[in-house]
Amino acid sequence: MKGSDTEVNLAVNLAEKFTEEDPDFSIAISGGGSGLGITSLLNGQADIANSSRPLSEKEQQQFKEKNIALKTVVFAEDATAFVVHKDLPIEEIEVETLGEILSGSITNWSELTEANFPINIYGRQSSSGTHSFIKKKLAIEFSNTAKEMTGNAQIIEGVKADRTGIGYVGAGYVAHDPVASQGIKVLKIVERRGEKAISPLDQEAINQRNYFFQRPLYQFVLAESWEKVRPFIAFERSAVGKKLIEDHGYYILNKQSDEI
Repeated sequence: MKGSDTEVNLAVNLAEKFTEEDPDFSIAISGGGSGLGITSLLNGQADIANSSRPLSEKEQQQFKEKNIALKTVVFAEDATAFVVHKDLPIEEIEVETLGEILSGSITNWSELTEANFPINIYGRQSSSGTHSFIKKKLAIEFSNTAKEMTGNAQIIEGVKADRTGIGYVGAGYVAHDPVASQGIKVLKIVERRGEKAISPLDQEAINQRNYFFQRPLYQFVLAESWEKVRPFIAFERSAVGKKLIEDHGYYILNKQSDEI
């Protein structure tokens, strides 16, 4: 299993728990981004790709050209959190303003707060599903000054050490790890001016699909690997698996599979 850094900690814990129940089941897990996981499927280097985005049209065509059949499992819902240093005097932000920051139109916090600091952006590399998701939701191109980090942990550490920084991470990563949330502040998001600010850590809001930056999480499975993968997928759907998913700050969907 390779792919999304958003999903990797959850995948590791699910695998650890499942192999306690079935010691004969062997699974190796690594991150690197959704794009890497999908490429690994194309190259025969993985059975499962964790992805925080759907396949692109180009990727669908590549699988078709190689005659590689996939099963698609949607196993959870994720929310992306925007984080700043704990001392930055801001609690919420409008979607439009966020787009102006990440695209480089707004470059100093003095345009939004009493703090006069240049804004430093901590984001993900272009192969990341989260990078693609934010870019599409905001309909922007990222500023060329944005730092490209390899995962949630690196972004969190960057923002902790930089009182001028803003970054985006999986809400489940922050919710599940109290240490990760120390030194940072999770911003509430205002979709339109005058509307209620909503936190990505508000489970009720997520369940009602009211948070602007929420999305399904995918697992793409090689059809030829399905029989050996099936027991693990079944575990994810069990009561124990669902509890682990929720304990990580993710949300269970009623519809968990597109093709199965």
